Amino acid sequence: MKETGAIYGHGTGTCTFRVWAPLRERMEVKIIAPVEQIVLMDRDAEGYWQAMVQGIEPGARYVFRLENDRDRPDPASRYQPEGVHGPSQVVDHAEFPWSDGLWRGLPLENLIIYELHVATFTSQGTFEKIIPRLDALRELGITAVELMPVAQFPGVRNWGYDGVYPFAVQNSYGGPEGLKSLVDACHKRGIAVILDVVYNHLGPEGNYLWDYGPYFTDRYKTPWGDAINFDGPYSDEVRNFFVQNALSWVTDYHLDALRIDAIHGIFDFSAKHFLQELGEKVHHRAGELGRRVYVIPESDLNDVRVINPTELGGYGLDAQWNDDFHHALHGLLTGEQSGYYQDFGTIGHLEKAFREGFVYSGEYSAFRKRRHGSSSKDRPAHQFVVFSQNHDQVGNRMKGERLSSMVSFEQLKLAAGIVLLSPFIPLLFMGEEYGETAPFQYFVSHADEALVEAIRRGRKQAFASFGWTGDVPEPGAESAFLDSHIDLEQRHTGKHKDLLAYYAALLKLRRSLPALSSLSKDDLDVRGREQEKVLQVRRRHGDCETIILYAFKDEPIALTVMLPPGTWVKIHESSSPEWGGTGEQAARTIKSRGNGVMLHLAPHSVVLYKLSGKEP
Repeated sequence: MKETGAIYGHGTGTCTFRVWAPLRERMEVKIIAPVEQIVLMDRDAEGYWQAMVQGIEPGARYVFRLENDRDRPDPASRYQPEGVHGPSQVVDHAEFPWSDGLWRGLPLENLIIYELHVATFTSQGTFEKIIPRLDALRELGITAVELMPVAQFPGVRNWGYDGVYPFAVQNSYGGPEGLKSLVDACHKRGIAVILDVVYNHLGPEGNYLWDYGPYFTDRYKTPWGDAINFDGPYSDEVRNFFVQNALSWVTDYHLDALRIDAIHGIFDFSAKHFLQELGEKVHHRAGELGRRVYVIPESDLNDVRVINPTELGGYGLDAQWNDDFHHALHGLLTGEQSGYYQDFGTIGHLEKAFREGFVYSGEYSAFRKRRHGSSSKDRPAHQFVVFSQNHDQVGNRMKGERLSSMVSFEQLKLAAGIVLLSPFIPLLFMGEEYGETAPFQYFVSHADEALVEAIRRGRKQAFASFGWTGDVPEPGAESAFLDSHIDLEQRHTGKHKDLLAYYAALLKLRRSLPALSSLSKDDLDVRGREQEKVLQVRRRHGDCETIILYAFKDEPIALTVMLPPGTWVKIHESSSPEWGGTGEQAARTIKSRGNGVMLHLAPHSVVLYKLSGKEP
């Protein structure tokens, strides 16, 4: 596998420039600074052009000149200090003084993920400004920070999915040094770092890959533009480009996992799918580095092959985001029945999500108007990332409204209990832990007004199936970006403070109780009580046995619960005044002889019992 870009020989003053352009007849590298020079490049049989240039140091800026016709930035640029249209800059990755030499990563099942957007997480919007907030995340119980994409995109306002230089770290965020500083600081605190990467498309502005070669194909279409050429003529080197990108994040930036965006937009009918190749290469590199590194895709296909091991015909990826879990929970909390939520809304849907993972495993989907999905019941629980909110499910609402603006305070605690006490890997979206009130809207800063107008129309069309009314916030307006900044000061006052303490308490329970810290479906019994709108979850590990009752009604509930014989002690109730609730209603102790026991549950509450002693 050939590495492309500006490959600097540490301490040698020599840099090898390599680029893949198989259809070009002449290529040169033009050094712009500190001293201008133009060097002719040599071509090999595979279409790679290369030139070794002396007297080059980190910080040198350059472009590639294509057939004396046009100057273009490096497709594998490691840094674009002047943005997507400016020259590329040589980076020496060996210069950074890493202090994480003993870091080996975390077990997958230990991840508690906190997703954030770099530019709206702090008022300054840089990697460096995140670092002072890491201790608070660690105290909360977070073990992994997931960054929305940081590959160079146009302007300074963007979610990151319009990136056009997959190897280059966004200049306005702090560039390569800023990202490394953040990763190093996380590892010092025992926090893993996950990066969201986009391999299904590139953004429209500043995308010069077309000038270099057949990176794209018109055989398939994606919602975001032309599909990447993973299986057509010349696709071997295209695959290599993106595999090398993944390895660069893992090797040069010490990242612990890659979240692969929207893999349903990756089209590949090769005998070995690109995702399988990617997973194998990343896992092999992790072995070489002596670290745990995971590949976690996002997919709405409910295709178990994504996470099945290769010996079972799967891609062998480590885990995946589970949208079905979110939709089942959201439908119950909000009662929404438009768009894809029309496929959800019953306790039975959430029961199946707990029991198996995917809710739709071949059943008919009214939203899709066809059968959807395959069964995930045989996959372990730690292969599913679950959430009540994330950037998509908040930001792709018309107004970008969070759950805190749609449901009651007690329902927010109920949602937290469902996610954090589940046997899956939980993900929190920045600000969720204290009930952030700011929206998370879609924003861009493209220079081309026609492009912004196309985005405006596209988003309006995307919302049509949901029946939402009102005006779509202007994606190109700075206000959409500014309004989306979170205010961490909220967490110190009122209900926000109570909710933050509640999240911390749930995460402590998850860590301290073996029945909850063990992520296993084998020791899980789930029962949905549709009439009472209660989900009953019993979990066991060794001598530790718990039962959790989730009440979704907006009025008190009395129900009979069958419990194994013994004394059951309540150790948590979300309606407690300790968490800003109106008062506990469930009994503190239950003595069961194996028969039915009457329980009283407060509206929208979470109640956790632990078996403290078995009947002789």
